[in-house]
Amino acid sequence: MTRAPAVEVLPSIWQRVLQRPSVSASDNFFDLGGTSSFASKLFEEIAGTFGRNFPPVMIYAAPTIATLAVLLEDPAPPRVPPLLLMKAGSGHPPVFIAHGLGDTLLGLSDLVRKIETRHPIYGLQARGIDDVDEPFTSIEAIAQFHLDAIRQLQAHGPYCLIGYSFGGLVTLEIAQRLLAAGEKIALLALLDSYPDKSQLSAVQLALLSFRRAQRRVRSLIASASGRIRPQSPVVEGSPSPGNQSEYLSRVMRRMSDSGYVALRHYRPRFYPGRLKFVKAEISTYFPDNPTPVWAHLAEEFEVETMPGDHMGMLTTHCEDLGALLSRYLSEADARMSTQS
Repeated sequence: MTRAPAVEVLPSIWQRVLQRPSVSASDNFFDLGGTSSFASKLFEEIAGTFGRNFPPVMIYAAPTIATLAVLLEDPAPPRVPPLLLMKAGSGHPPVFIAHGLGDTLLGLSDLVRKIETRHPIYGLQARGIDDVDEPFTSIEAIAQFHLDAIRQLQAHGPYCLIGYSFGGLVTLEIAQRLLAAGEKIALLALLDSYPDKSQLSAVQLALLSFRRAQRRVRSLIASASGRIRPQSPVVEGSPSPGNQSEYLSRVMRRMSDSGYVALRHYRPRFYPGRLKFVKAEISTYFPDNPTPVWAHLAEEFEVETMPGDHMGMLTTHCEDLGALLSRYLSEADARMSTQS
């Protein structure tokens, strides 16, 4: 029996997932109200229907039925590009944003929607999420990989860089390399981003260890009282075609393992410029005060605090964080105007 072309099968899947009465081949997933949750559901259905496992972040590379159908009709596994357009814009220069460790750009989708700017926003997607190429095990290699792609899109500065958590270290290293090449940085913003704990002072490390121990005790108490369910084990090995959960578990575990290796070996260098740091109000896995960690590593270091914890600032409080980043970009625009 001959299978119908993907472009004929996909509309019903999109309609079901997005709860739309009709969808055209040229409609953009995000313009139809698509979210990270919808993207995950969409690719689960695609895996079950076509027997092809794609990472949900692929929706940024193929945001329409027409473009996604082309990928599905090609038997070769598609590569996820190092730069993905997350929000269109007509301004110059573009904004580049990097995601955290063990995550994808979909984790930043809510935040990006809340950023108000005329500039297009491109996400830096870590290599290896497509299960084609091996992920990097050093931040220097990750930074150069993305820098090569950035320079193809924007040959010269000024550059606007935003990095969340682990992604902040990546954007810091990119900024260092751009400055060394004689380029200008209009904005470098690190969102609750810290080096490995081996880079902390003895006092910072002791305070952090004490707070983590407190969290473990509270977690054990909550688990014993039945408020926390034990997590399902991660499935190892190669997934069967169409088993999206096994595929994602394996790929994300590999990405996380490589990321932790890169984090442990990275040593931030002094940054001869302005570094804007956004701290989560509720400290979880990181130091309470970023100033002792970062102030001596930047010529100018500015801190602002956002509501929520490390994850909550991206989810529950993404509107607050989006407003702050919108202001940062507006201020960067003003500086670029006076310097031009």
